[in-house]
Amino acid sequence: MENILTIDSKYINENTVYLELISKIKQDFKMNKTLVPLRHHHDFPNPAVNANTTLLLMPAWNPGKEAGVKIITVNPKNERFDLPSVQGVYIYMDALTGTLKAILEAKSLTVKRTAATSALASSFLSKKDASTLLMIGTGALSTNLIKAHAGVRPIKEVFVWGRNFDKAQLICEKLKNEAFTIKAIKTIEEKISDVDIVSCATLSKTPLVHGENIKPGQHIDLVGAYKDDMREADDALIQKSFIYIDSYEGGLRESGDIAIPLAKGLINKNDIKADLFELCQLKKNGRKNDREITVFKSVGHALEDLAAATYFYTKFHTSINQ
Repeated sequence: MENILTIDSKYINENTVYLELISKIKQDFKMNKTLVPLRHHHDFPNPAVNANTTLLLMPAWNPGKEAGVKIITVNPKNERFDLPSVQGVYIYMDALTGTLKAILEAKSLTVKRTAATSALASSFLSKKDASTLLMIGTGALSTNLIKAHAGVRPIKEVFVWGRNFDKAQLICEKLKNEAFTIKAIKTIEEKISDVDIVSCATLSKTPLVHGENIKPGQHIDLVGAYKDDMREADDALIQKSFIYIDSYEGGLRESGDIAIPLAKGLINKNDIKADLFELCQLKKNGRKNDREITVFKSVGHALEDLAAATYFYTKFHTSINQ
């Protein structure tokens, strides 16, 4: 247990270059050499806040190279404690010997890899000249999703909506010096039909993005709704869109945005156009024209975590050995 590196949230937050991280995740989806069992998903009662806490265990193994497992909890009521809903650690190992190489703070790692994965999907699915973005949600992911999307598309205007308007304004204040203009809005409806990209990262149980408000050419990035009883998009949107997911294993069963319409018979598995493996390997196409409505549903994949952990470990290890 010697020479184990500790990579904290401060390092991760200060050393993320989104185009680099996106490239690393894309490479790993393209190579497809990482072995990823279906993640463990357990719900435990949390009587003190009258809500369940979700425990997720996400292992991944790149034979002969690196391996890791993410252990996180998702606590939807953490807002009352002024804490992020996601907490946890990432254990990073040498896949050849099994020795422990590093422990990474998993909340920040998750935020960064999730934003990078959404931007990776957007590079295939949004219009190449997409210049306007609506961010729905004001949690830890919001600023990162905005920055990541702006890394792959020429974003000039950003609008932010949250249930708490003051928090939306705070997001705008944090990003006021970026290359785009940014404004908090009081209703989703006032801008959702006008933007090129809608990114939604919430813990909502009921749909916030409705098909009746979505116009041809828009790209919808659905990041929240990580359980099968949660929704960010309604049936009308799912039925009128070209649907893409990060992986078939998790995407078809873990999120209500896909699982509920499947169970209702409103869509079938053949309506899922591709996952990120197929897109990155160029086995299937993304957006074909500027009229399509595209939806990317992200539930998270352990390949993304291992790719991000390798990215941060390599960068950190290099910096201390220079």
